[in-house]
Amino acid sequence: MNRRQWDIFCKVIDNFGDIGVCWRLACDLAARGHSVRLWVDDAAALAWMAPAGSEGVQVLPWPRDGTPLDLQAAGFAQQPPDVLVEAFGCEIAPEFIAACASSMRATGLKPVWINLEYLSAEAYVERYHAMPSPVQSGPAAGWTKWFFYPGFTAHTGGLLREPGLQERQARFDRAGWLKAQNIPWRGETLVSLFCYEPPALEALLAQLSRHGLQGNPVRLLVAAGRAAHAVRAIVEGEKGLQPIQDKGSLLSISYLPLLEQAGFDHLLWASDLNFVRGEDSLVRALWAGRPFVWQIYPQHDDAHLAKLQAFLDMLQAPPSLRAFHAAWNGKTAPAPAAGGLGPMLADWPAWQAAALAARGRLTAQDDLVSRLLGFVAKKR
Repeated sequence: MNRRQWDIFCKVIDNFGDIGVCWRLACDLAARGHSVRLWVDDAAALAWMAPAGSEGVQVLPWPRDGTPLDLQAAGFAQQPPDVLVEAFGCEIAPEFIAACASSMRATGLKPVWINLEYLSAEAYVERYHAMPSPVQSGPAAGWTKWFFYPGFTAHTGGLLREPGLQERQARFDRAGWLKAQNIPWRGETLVSLFCYEPPALEALLAQLSRHGLQGNPVRLLVAAGRAAHAVRAIVEGEKGLQPIQDKGSLLSISYLPLLEQAGFDHLLWASDLNFVRGEDSLVRALWAGRPFVWQIYPQHDDAHLAKLQAFLDMLQAPPSLRAFHAAWNGKTAPAPAAGGLGPMLADWPAWQAAALAARGRLTAQDDLVSRLLGFVAKKR
């Protein structure tokens, strides 16, 4: 195997999603024997997401104030890049490109330049994946960038899935993990919640408090950050609903600390139903094989709604799951007169079949890093 030097560039917009994807990509490459420099403008989330770091991955600052990258500290001269990855539309620092051009004049080798895009199940992904984009100006004029689109079909870049993931899940000890998290589980149905602030959240909490899931008590495992703030704003009376104070409530809540990436996987594996948000957690929910609901990152022009429908089509989601996604991603709370979320939630066991079938189809395909390595081998 050719062991290559990769330089990945990331500018953080969604604090968990962008850096989460880039960190998983970097770690996967390093685990397969490559060296990775991850340049990021805000690495704060890695302090809890990956406190132990990863052998083979060097995290380097990309100053937001325009201060040039410290190429000497990065060891650029000793190990110039074989592959550049600009994630999610960021533009690589010009001094880095200039250094690459200088290196190329000395060695005659150009790095493979990848423009890693956002994940989508929409049809355009197959059309644009692996398309060239000529560089028109600057020290790299005449070079080519290549679009690389993650996706759900054989004609896309695939999904991040590190080797051995399913084996690790098969060995997972649910009861042991819950005990280690100090979660007082007494056999309730477990529901994880990682979300922004969906208007339907209050209706969901009310439904679970009054009816549980199919009449069974529910323990809600709430992720730290915005999800916890949103739930507390409701149950502590700021918005009028106080389900935890009701003696007859079927809902109990456990608030979780910030979890490492592996810990987040464990949360998804432990739960009977998962609520996830963004891109990285969506893919992890797919691999978990549990029924799940996705809160997609909203866009001002509602372009996210078409993206959501394409994903549900890929998932072959049953009508109740499609309806629940419409409610969960809606701009207003569901109308109580229409039964709220209850009729849709009653069908949640049927969502399991769609999740397992999708996992089976997707696991049969190559993962993103395998496809990326194959692509680079052809272009280098």
